[in-house]
Amino acid sequence: MDEGVEQVTETTETVEPTGQDAVAQDEREDAAPAAGEPGARVGRLEREGDIAADYLEELLDIADLDGDLDIDVEGDRASVSIVGADLSQLVGPQGEVLDALQELARLAVYRETGERSRLMLDISGHRAERRAALEKLAAEAIEESRTTGDRVSLDPMSPFERKVVHNAVAAAGLSSESEGVEPRRHVVVLPS
Repeated sequence: MDEGVEQVTETTETVEPTGQDAVAQDEREDAAPAAGEPGARVGRLEREGDIAADYLEELLDIADLDGDLDIDVEGDRASVSIVGADLSQLVGPQGEVLDALQELARLAVYRETGERSRLMLDISGHRAERRAALEKLAAEAIEESRTTGDRVSLDPMSPFERKVVHNAVAAAGLSSESEGVEPRRHVVVLPS
C-alpha cells in the first residue's frame, strides 16, 4: 500500500424490522413494482397524492372548512381536487391562494419523500374552468396569428396558465414562447 493512503473498510449494520413493522414493510415491498416498471411511477404519484391529501385535510380541519378530496393521476403528475360548498376563500383573487396552497402541498410531499413534486391542486373546479377559458383564448390568438401573419402577445399569466396556452398552440401546429419577467411574463403566439 502507498504511504499516506489509508485503507478504509466500511461496515453496515442491517436492522431487521420486527412485529407489525415487518408486516407493513413486507406489504409495501409486495405492492410496490420495481423502479423501472410503469406501475412504479404511478405508485409514486399516487403516494404523492395521498401525502398531499392528508396535509390538505388537516388544513381544512384547522380552518373548520368542509371539503371532499379527490386524488387522481393525470399524465405525469398527481392531482388533488377539493370540492365543497363555498371554498372561494381558498382560491383567492386570480387563484393566488390556490397557488400558495399548491406550493404548501408540494412542500409536504417533499418533506415526506425527499423528491420534488409536480402535484396539481384544484379547488372547486377553478383550474378546470380556467383551463377551458385559456384554451378558448389560445384558439382566438392562434386564429389571429394565422389570419394576420403577426405575433400575438397575450396578457401576463401564471406558469400554469402559460403552460395551458403553450400546449394549445403546439396542438394547433404553431409555436409560442414566453417573454418578460414575473409577474409580467406572458405568452407570444408566433405566426407559422
